[in-house]
Amino acid sequence: MKKQLFILLLLVSGNVLAQRAAVKTNLLHDVATAPSLAAEWALASRWTLDVSGSACPWSFENNRKWKFWMAQGEARYWLCQSFYGHFLGVHLLYADFNVGGMKFLGMSDRRYQGALYGAGVAYGYRWPLGKNWSVEATAALGYLRSDYDRYVWKKCGRHLGRGHKNYFGPTKVGVSFGFTIR
Repeated sequence: MKKQLFILLLLVSGNVLAQRAAVKTNLLHDVATAPSLAAEWALASRWTLDVSGSACPWSFENNRKWKFWMAQGEARYWLCQSFYGHFLGVHLLYADFNVGGMKFLGMSDRRYQGALYGAGVAYGYRWPLGKNWSVEATAALGYLRSDYDRYVWKKCGRHLGRGHKNYFGPTKVGVSFGFTIR
């Protein structure tokens, strides 16, 4: 009997949480030709978990590259109720990159390949656009570390060494359009 009661309680609580999820895309990433997708789930009445990803697969002539993928997980505390209004978040992120030969980024003669990881704190707000649709704005500050190999950007360019950079500042900016599943 205890086992059956536990399974019933698990199904009921899972059903309540399953009705509160969202799927969205960060329009700023999308405009920058790095398609994004995120999913967010309710964990409690004021807590959600947001998991997002973005990728940019571009290679151009003369071995110029603008390739990366990134993933970010964020725990959010909503000040009123989940999926509505103000929220505060804490996030972790990871990215792999291979970029170079881009004059506008100051990398006209170098290519960098490596990983980026970090953490930060976020603030955001979500506006409803009807029953299920919404727009969300978010910004975050935090710490990032990048470990990379540096190359001459020409095809099969020679290895110039390894490096790393530490950074403190904005780690996330987003304007997302989403659909909430109730």
